[in-house]
Amino acid sequence: MLSSVPKISPTLFLPHLRGEERRGGMALKMIGNKIGHRLDPYLYNVFKKIFGERGNPNLFTFLGFLATLLASFLILKGSWILAGLFIILSGIFDLFDGVVARKLGKVTTFGAFLDSVLDRYSDLFLLLSLLIYYLRKPDPVLVILASFASIGTALIPYVRARAEAANVPCSIGLMERAERIGLLSAGAILGWMEPILWILTILTHFTVLHRIYYVWKRLRST
Repeated sequence: MLSSVPKISPTLFLPHLRGEERRGGMALKMIGNKIGHRLDPYLYNVFKKIFGERGNPNLFTFLGFLATLLASFLILKGSWILAGLFIILSGIFDLFDGVVARKLGKVTTFGAFLDSVLDRYSDLFLLLSLLIYYLRKPDPVLVILASFASIGTALIPYVRARAEAANVPCSIGLMERAERIGLLSAGAILGWMEPILWILTILTHFTVLHRIYYVWKRLRST
């Protein structure tokens, strides 16, 4: 989760760009898709051994959300290692819902919508639990960090949605959801939550600013 993932270049969709730029965009898109789904066969084999050829991807979406709620509760109790394990479990369920949808031909618009909404709830519940935990201590610096990390986390998908509403594909940036979940689980399990919150605070807002600049540049060139 902490590894760098190649970014998909939206320049593929701009026919007026130079040929080499279009070819570069296509290469990045192909690499991104390949890496993004590289675990599909392995995860689907695990799924088939347990559930056979039947399954509902929305069920895994709800299980991932439930795992996040349990992780948030454990954070409030100060059970950091268990909380980190449940954060990882929520990420695994999040992988399974996509795999099941693709492999069983159950990709739907509502399923994608539901997954996105519950992902936002999950992200913010985790950060809310951290905010409440540090309010109880009290630790003003970590309360502020958790608050700013929450703002950045909420803005990343919002900026993407607004960009796509303006016909600008925008999935660039360092702090996509997988990276954020990886950092939070590592922070909980290893007891590194303070430095992790610093990283999240800085890089989520850097990602937002990066996307704003990218969209501005793209719209300016059209």
